[in-house]
Amino acid sequence: MINIENLTKIFDTKQGVVTAADHITMQVPEGEICVLLGPSGCGKTTTLKMVNRIVTPTSGRVLINGEDTTQQDTVTLRRNIGYVIQQIGLFPNMTIAENISIVPKLIGWNKKRYTKRASELLEMVGMDPGTFLKRYPNELSGGQQQRIGVIRALAADPPVMLMDEPFGAIDPINREVIQDEFLKLQRLLKKTIMFVSHDIDEAVKMASRIAIFREGKLVQYDTPDDLLSHPKNDFVKGFVGSDRALKRLQLVTVEEVLETETAVVKMNDSLSQALVKMDDAGYERAIILVDDARRPVGYISRSVAQANQGDCSKHYANLRSVVRLEDNLRTVASKMFTHDATWLPCVNSEGILEGCVTQRGITRHLGATYKAVQ
Repeated sequence: MINIENLTKIFDTKQGVVTAADHITMQVPEGEICVLLGPSGCGKTTTLKMVNRIVTPTSGRVLINGEDTTQQDTVTLRRNIGYVIQQIGLFPNMTIAENISIVPKLIGWNKKRYTKRASELLEMVGMDPGTFLKRYPNELSGGQQQRIGVIRALAADPPVMLMDEPFGAIDPINREVIQDEFLKLQRLLKKTIMFVSHDIDEAVKMASRIAIFREGKLVQYDTPDDLLSHPKNDFVKGFVGSDRALKRLQLVTVEEVLETETAVVKMNDSLSQALVKMDDAGYERAIILVDDARRPVGYISRSVAQANQGDCSKHYANLRSVVRLEDNLRTVASKMFTHDATWLPCVNSEGILEGCVTQRGITRHLGATYKAVQ
């Protein structure tokens, strides 16, 4: 856990006194990611660097797992905090194995232990140790180097990590891949992380909590969902963007909006039965067709059922898409727009129907949390 209490930094410059961070107070719970956001010069990077004393605070204090960092030796403090920067900072004259092992060596790990750790970390980010351990940084792509920068910070298994725009210099495709890999690592390792970013979309995706800074002050500190649904003032509203409802889509899973009481028909049901079931359920356009194991295989449209006779098995259309319980609503919305659909069936890992997600259900869920601020 990171506790920041009234942390302040004042710089005496040629232009005068500048308060870069003004009595910042916040808490990052153990195992969570806190993203610091705000315009350039707002104090977020200064706040980050005061945690490991790259910048010395003017006043206030930082406690890591209850221990005041001012009582610790600076070198020891920094060796126990993983640090990742945008420029990566790999040593070009060292192999990847040597780069990863720098801190473990410094704190006294033996060769067998730090070599094993380097191999384990490479495997975690999808890089074959046999291929990459003996290579040098200039033999790697930018994305691969960034992965090494991240796992190097994890090498000595620090409880806390600081990340200063770690993915900012990577192209959008690789950035998303590395973000996803990092989130997988975080679910496994559960580090306590402070993370500076300029990108609200990155913050919403990565963060457990988001801190919005302005002119050295902490303006709002909240979960991504609360920040987007209840921005504190016009500055925060403007910073997160007018499309904040759309940003919230990636924070909500299908399981949270799933309509489980879904009417279905089977192969041997008649089209007239399908119409009755549609009417009873209030379905205007179609009903799902399932097999005997309740796996969706298609749908019967109202227009087809009205114009024909016979069994559903002879008149169904194939499903164009399905979603899963763990999918976020951004994925769902994309599929709905792609296929001009107002609903999609949801299946579990075995392909069995769990229910449906609808545009109306999504709108209802998002709208409910806005009522307090509209």
